[in-house]
Amino acid sequence: MNGDARKIRLLMELRKQGVSDTGVLSAMERVPRELFVPEAFQDQAYENITLPIDAGQTISQPQIVAEMTAALELGPRMKVLEIGTGSGYQAAILSHLCRRLYTIERHRTLAKEAEARFAELRLSNIVLQIGDGSQGWPQQAPFDRIIVTAQAAMMPDVLLAQLREGGVMILPIAESGREQKVVRLRRTADGVEREALMDARFVPLLNGMPAAAEGG
Repeated sequence: MNGDARKIRLLMELRKQGVSDTGVLSAMERVPRELFVPEAFQDQAYENITLPIDAGQTISQPQIVAEMTAALELGPRMKVLEIGTGSGYQAAILSHLCRRLYTIERHRTLAKEAEARFAELRLSNIVLQIGDGSQGWPQQAPFDRIIVTAQAAMMPDVLLAQLREGGVMILPIAESGREQKVVRLRRTADGVEREALMDARFVPLLNGMPAAAEGG
């Protein structure tokens, strides 16, 4: 089965699993996931599974990517912040659905590889920064939407402060021990509304920068 056929099969599977947002599905169709997957896993690029990438990180399961992206309720004029660029796959999909995407990655090796992929795909509305994602990007705040692709241990007040009133943040939060839930936080005039969306398993959101030996 060639790459196009595998991609079509994956999109059909996502629809069967309840992903109905046509904008998200169209963006996923336009982004070649095999470009974001290590060579050893190329044959699994269009399987609905999580795969390992460099620096001990992962590229998320396509279904989780689709559901989290849809939950953001994106619009074409929105300014979006992503915490945790990783391979750049999620960022590439977001770039097709918003005006400008700001993305932060703490591992220099991952950031450089992602930047090269964005250039190859001519995704000119992505701005990437190597830095501590837990602190957000205050110089560019406020954001219409924020997505965090690493699990937070508690409500991230620093990031919430960078969200515009009426804005939405999607992130995994550790609940009751090790269990993780992807939640949608909506900033209102009165505070923050919280809605649990789905179970998930993400690497933890870490403060600071990695040691040079870790690929930073």
